[in-house]
Amino acid sequence: MPELFISGSWRDAAAGGRHDIRNPFDQSLITSVSAAGPADTEAAILAAREAFDTGPWPRTPPAERAALLRRVAGLLGRDKEAIARTETLDTGKTLVESRIDVDDVIAVFRYYADLVDELKSRPVAVGTGDAASRIDYEPVGVCGLITPWNYPLLQASWKIAPALGAGNTIVVKPSEVTPLTTIALFRLLAEAGLPAGAANLVLGTGPEAGAPLAEHPAVDLISFTGSLATGQRLMHAAADSVKKICLELGGKNPNIVFADADLDVALDYALTAVFLHSGQVCSAGTRLLLENSIYADFVTELARRAAAIKLGNGLDPDTESGPLVSAQHLSKVERYGTLGVTEGARLLTGGARPDDPELTNGFFYLPTVFADCTREMTVVRDETFGPIVTAERFGTEAEAVALGNDTDYGLAGAVWTGDTERGDRVAARLRHGTVWINDFGPYLPAAEWGGFKRSGIGRELGPSGLHEYCEAKHVYRNHKPTAQRWFARSLNID
Repeated sequence: MPELFISGSWRDAAAGGRHDIRNPFDQSLITSVSAAGPADTEAAILAAREAFDTGPWPRTPPAERAALLRRVAGLLGRDKEAIARTETLDTGKTLVESRIDVDDVIAVFRYYADLVDELKSRPVAVGTGDAASRIDYEPVGVCGLITPWNYPLLQASWKIAPALGAGNTIVVKPSEVTPLTTIALFRLLAEAGLPAGAANLVLGTGPEAGAPLAEHPAVDLISFTGSLATGQRLMHAAADSVKKICLELGGKNPNIVFADADLDVALDYALTAVFLHSGQVCSAGTRLLLENSIYADFVTELARRAAAIKLGNGLDPDTESGPLVSAQHLSKVERYGTLGVTEGARLLTGGARPDDPELTNGFFYLPTVFADCTREMTVVRDETFGPIVTAERFGTEAEAVALGNDTDYGLAGAVWTGDTERGDRVAARLRHGTVWINDFGPYLPAAEWGGFKRSGIGRELGPSGLHEYCEAKHVYRNHKPTAQRWFARSLNID
């Protein structure tokens, strides 16, 4: 069956290209999908442009747009198990994680359905009864949405739900590595009754299928989640046409633990913070900052627990962590593991591929703990995006904050302490878009998500996530216009 969705119909790539999708657990072939080229993306953009300029969706009342989002949420619930299984096959993550992802996607669609219902004009006081002023919120136009491979369905929902809810038309380009659940979501959008052309799907590589979205003058907005380098290229490409842009570009996230914290709980969360989904999480707590007095015992126990994590097939209920997503990504993570050793970090566990013969064909890398790390090390500064945690020491609260902020990124961070005031002080001083106190990782559809510094531009989720896809228009009405006669003397008018 064709996998590109353009102007309300499924079609093959114009050049007939196909791309194999393989299970990262054992490299077995799952399926092959259409591989779009620039001509396909051009067709999708023009379909979205026509649908925005002349189609019904941008002019559909907010309540009806909200109703469609709720129908999509219901269909996702109906197909939850099949979609979760597909997500696990595609990404390698455990089935438990995939089920949680689908639940989270449903919550996102429902949240924006409720928020779109409230997308009303804002009155502006003018100080006189002879005039009225308001701010209207209108859709931006054609939105190019480019999503990553680690949370393909969830990240797609963070963009698709608010973009459609605001009345935009969209072209979605998922990662060529993990496109299958995005295809499934588009089938549900069509089933829910979305008008032709309002949502379009192109599959393929970034240069072939994604880059035209940033370059094309008919696209009004680009939203991208992925690497810093790709985000920078998209910014340059979007500059000529001065598109609106929203970027989420990852992080190097500090997890700060003070000696007065509940250390057993902090250890448990530190393990999850970095080894969930094999560390392939933009907000992973890969940079562990520990107060001097607890350092030695904490890293020793963390390494013991990390070494016990059971790797395997995500469909196996006994598996606790799956593989990395691809051979290319495995090689990248291996390079960081080697760099950690050569730059002087002390390897406590991991640092290699597993020797279990059942894992030989998969893209596995052992949970890795480095101790005695310093901020100058590449493995401390770069986003490794794998199951590698680095541990550093601090002596004072001020030093902990300085270390936590000593990164080019600013996506997320955490502070663990039994002192409520200290937790609030540190959270206030950390330059990160999300800060957890005595927790790590939860997000809420109603809470904005995004980063400071090189972690990106703009916000997803929350009210701001909807307003990214809106233009604010000021409308001013004069109820009793009278001639002003500014130039009456020069025109000789009474």
